[in-house]
Amino acid sequence: MSGSAPDIAGGVGESRVKQAVASACLALLCVVWFTPVLALLVTSFRTEADASTSGWWSVLFAPRFVIENYVDAIRITGVGRSLVNSIAVAVPTTIGTVLISAIAAYSLAKMSFRGGVAVFLALVGLQVLPPQVVLVPMLKLANAVGINGTFVPVWIFEMGLTIPFGVFLLRGFFAGVPSELIESARIDGASELRIFLQIVLPLSGAVLASLAILQFLIAWNHLLTPLIFLGGTSGLAPLTVQVAGLVQTEGGGMSLLTAATFISIAVPLLIVIALQRYFVRGVLGGAVKG
Repeated sequence: MSGSAPDIAGGVGESRVKQAVASACLALLCVVWFTPVLALLVTSFRTEADASTSGWWSVLFAPRFVIENYVDAIRITGVGRSLVNSIAVAVPTTIGTVLISAIAAYSLAKMSFRGGVAVFLALVGLQVLPPQVVLVPMLKLANAVGINGTFVPVWIFEMGLTIPFGVFLLRGFFAGVPSELIESARIDGASELRIFLQIVLPLSGAVLASLAILQFLIAWNHLLTPLIFLGGTSGLAPLTVQVAGLVQTEGGGMSLLTAATFISIAVPLLIVIALQRYFVRGVLGGAVKG
């Protein structure tokens, strides 16, 4: 018994060392990940002459910042209008994806009907379909219907990319909801819609939030989809298209370009930082249940 105390102390010490090493590694990864973002932010507040003649780290020794880059980016290059367009693309897409995925996942997880397994397997198979395969058929359909050059085909295409994964994720979580709870509500006379809205959805906040975050980031960051369906129209161009155009037209305008770029990443960056715990909790909840 006397020899067990040093063993316990040694085990505690080893555990603390491992924890310290893991924390140091995570801190290093955070620094590596955040350094380019910090460099972009600092450069966006520097004058064109300073950004062209010295590295961004020189502000540590001679700090000098201006806000004209953001003013020019919003007023001259149309980044402010593109910001509104990006919101108009991402928000409806996110709402539609979460709503359709939740309804389909609940039907597959808690409602018995013929062909349900086949439908679920088909949705799982659609996750491996390259998006580029359906771009041309979708573009032809949008031209035939007369909706090309609007946000509608962008919404449809973006939702179609994520809904199969959304159904897969939410079905795994909904399958973990106790069936006894659902059956009790049915015996009490609750309709399927009421069960879905008042029982299932309130229990699924984290996984719904994770799907919403994922879809918002995908829709916000896509370049090819709005470029194809909106045709590069300046009045409808989201931030990704606008910034890509600045890369070609501004040439050496480093400060203006970095200001526009940081505006384009500010919204998804804030969402990831503020809601990351919900994203991780929701993805794990949908993955391990069912």
